[in-house]
Amino acid sequence: MRITEADKKFLKAEIEVLKAPELDSPPAQRLPEVIETVSKMLSEIEKNGIDAVRKYSRDLDKWDKDFELSAADLAKTGDKLSPELRKALEIGSERTKMFATETRKHLVDFELETTPGVVLGQKYIPIERVGAYLPAGNFPILSSAFMTVGVSKIAGVPMTMACTPPMSETGGNDAVLYSAYLSGVDRTFILGGVQALAAMTFGLLGEKPVDILVGAGNAYVAEAKRQLFGRVGIDLLAGPSEVAVIADETADARMVACDLLGQAEHGMQSPASLVTTSRELGLAVIEEVKRQLGELSTEYIAGPAWRDYGTVYLVKTPDEAIEVMDTLAPEHLEILTGDNDYYLKHLKNYGSLFIGEWSTVSYADKGTTGTNHVLPTGGGAKYTSGLSVGRFLKPVTYQTSTRESTMQVAPHNSAIAGFEGMSAHKATADLRIEMLNAGK
Repeated sequence: MRITEADKKFLKAEIEVLKAPELDSPPAQRLPEVIETVSKMLSEIEKNGIDAVRKYSRDLDKWDKDFELSAADLAKTGDKLSPELRKALEIGSERTKMFATETRKHLVDFELETTPGVVLGQKYIPIERVGAYLPAGNFPILSSAFMTVGVSKIAGVPMTMACTPPMSETGGNDAVLYSAYLSGVDRTFILGGVQALAAMTFGLLGEKPVDILVGAGNAYVAEAKRQLFGRVGIDLLAGPSEVAVIADETADARMVACDLLGQAEHGMQSPASLVTTSRELGLAVIEEVKRQLGELSTEYIAGPAWRDYGTVYLVKTPDEAIEVMDTLAPEHLEILTGDNDYYLKHLKNYGSLFIGEWSTVSYADKGTTGTNHVLPTGGGAKYTSGLSVGRFLKPVTYQTSTRESTMQVAPHNSAIAGFEGMSAHKATADLRIEMLNAGK
């Protein structure tokens, strides 16, 4: 997430770089060894089935017990959490469901008569089977189940299974599992990594193969989703988490720096970018980031991320800031300016927008407000949106034509098909004209 020399050729904005990234390479590089390893694993699991899954689980995760967690044991996971955390998860789950429910209400079936006797329609049909991967590594993302499992159930998906890696001798992360329980998961498996995605895709867990895979994961999980795409659907090919901020002279440098680092700690390849119309603010943020890094327990992650991928761009006007930000097309975007409404009205490319000093990306990340945090990265916001209830629904079309509408449609269809040389297509229209003329 940076402005390249190629980008500058198409930008009207005059950009001064106050901080450049130290590495001149994209953060989401696909390593050949990752591709090769994933390809080998998927091939072996497809060939040898559940035996290969057990082998990888045993070798990679030291887990050789039952994969499935019973519904009763899943429900008890909340008892192992502090009351404060348990309540927070329950609130996050409820708010995410609330937003998804309202979104679903706005996806409506409809019919339209385009010409007398010809009725076209669209209806939304839920996907039948969803496989959700719930990461639980060094930073277990507790709200992932809200965004994937919970939203799929609001969409009406009849079967959503979830896999999460073993984190101890007794099973998965209790907080991750309780989040899955709150989200309404149908079946839960203690199974991690590539083998989890393969097992769900190949139908090795006592269910038919899933129709779509959703959820974040490490580089191997992301590569597995890429290689399995086509055989199943996926939510996104997401790379390292991104954050960007548009700020002017009215912004608090401490807050801007804090929110940039709030996403940089996701990983050493997570880019953070500030676009500002104030030189003074830009320089102050750079100094403030240095100061705050010294206070963070995750400095060993956020520090390299900021050093290697962080950027600060100075522009002259709000319109230039908008042009630059639409080029960056960040996953998460905060607006901290004296005229936030102007930016809201004119910005086009972002995964999710956070407006004003009382909003922060972290609220959505942790599920405490309700929007989805599964969002496009790597410029993907230029052409797609994040995960939502609509991703679990198939908008399918249908049509009916009456006898009386035939001469409004068939002759035109016959003319087009005849020009194309597709005689069988032409014949289907001509047959109906013939039957109509014969009084049939």
